[in-house]
Amino acid sequence: MTRNKRLLAHAATFLIGVLFALGLGLSGMMRPQKVLAFLDVRGDWDPSLLLVLGGAFLTYFFSFLLIRRRQSPMLVSKFSMPNKREIDRNLVFGALLFGLGWGLAGFCPGPALTSIVTGNPSVLVFVLSMTVGMFVFESLTIRFREPDGGVGLLEQTPVAK
Repeated sequence: MTRNKRLLAHAATFLIGVLFALGLGLSGMMRPQKVLAFLDVRGDWDPSLLLVLGGAFLTYFFSFLLIRRRQSPMLVSKFSMPNKREIDRNLVFGALLFGLGWGLAGFCPGPALTSIVTGNPSVLVFVLSMTVGMFVFESLTIRFREPDGGVGLLEQTPVAK
């Protein structure tokens, strides 16, 4: 990929992120109280999250249909589509953990990262906890999936004696 295309791809990614953040902010999804009110179906239920989710679904659905008609992507050489279709233990456990965290804190990763600029201590604790959790998961995955417990990864870099 040429340098200009790479810069254009980074600029497009940044602008999409800004658009996403603006959508979260305008819809109120950066406020955990709003999300928790949506999850409280027995109390003072706020169904407005359904409109946000519906708008996101429709935008993605029609964009996906248009993109799939193209022979190749605009900014990279080929499409990269996921090929894994099985529902495995990691998917189920990850979905449960995500839902539990969302229900307890009122944040999911996107709004939490967008809200970090507020300096709100609960947001900072959530993002820090999420980051630590990702590193712990990665290290445990390497330790238990690699036949040598991940020790072979250390052998790739020479150690000074």
